[in-house]
Amino acid sequence: MTALDLVGLTALMQATQGIPAIQIGLIDGPVDLEHPDLAGSAIREIGASGQCFDSVACSHGTAIAVMLSAKRGGDSPGICQQCCLLVRSVFNQSGSGDKSPPTANPDELAAAIFDCIEAGARVINLSLAVVQPSMKSERLLEAALDHAMDRGAIVVAAAGNQSAVGSTAITRHPWVIPVMACDLQGRPASYSNFGRSISIRGLAAPGQCVAGTSSSGPSRFFGTSAAAPYITGATALLWSMYPGASTQEVKDAVTQATARRTSVVPPLLNAWMAHETLARKHTARSTS
Repeated sequence: MTALDLVGLTALMQATQGIPAIQIGLIDGPVDLEHPDLAGSAIREIGASGQCFDSVACSHGTAIAVMLSAKRGGDSPGICQQCCLLVRSVFNQSGSGDKSPPTANPDELAAAIFDCIEAGARVINLSLAVVQPSMKSERLLEAALDHAMDRGAIVVAAAGNQSAVGSTAITRHPWVIPVMACDLQGRPASYSNFGRSISIRGLAAPGQCVAGTSSSGPSRFFGTSAAAPYITGATALLWSMYPGASTQEVKDAVTQATARRTSVVPPLLNAWMAHETLARKHTARSTS
């Protein structure tokens, strides 16, 4: 079984490639816009995205962008190639050859969320974590996420890779969809964070040996960072098929909001079931 089959995305991707009107905010590292897998993709840089050096930050941002926006038929999923990707970089990089782990400043992350929303993002992907923000920074992040909720922009965030129980300033926000990583059998990854807020509002998606392409070429990468784009991409595809659906309808369909959750492990994404849920609502609305 492929990763796309596991989360019900294969059939949904056959039904649509997305539409440009659905814009995805990618808050991550800078993206190599010259990457061949991104040729023909609708990508726009906003804010201070900066040049994409040979660095971990650039490789990470490019890998996530390829997962979401690559042309179909390659190694990477290319989940919603026709959706518009808004790239907003927050990872620091010192220059070419920088191989240090990318870091995100919480104040800059809050500003990036505001920038993506003002640019028209309907879905925001956060394949990142904020470590030990100050009380002031937490309040800024909370205000940014509140703004996303008020403006109807769905926020998808990686749960983190510290094998920890608990939440962060991002994943405990009631509007955020936290994403736990699993293997290709749907079993929780040992490194993935989990906890009550993640299990109640979140989802699981593949984060083990995900096929992708970074700025340096074909790659395989791991983690909740790799899992989050499955949720983001599925959300964008569903909104592309049902552009008249409300934010809450799409979010509820994706997260299986009506399902009773008793485990500390969130359910797997089921993108096709989410499509069927929205299809029933659309049909009922059309015949009423």
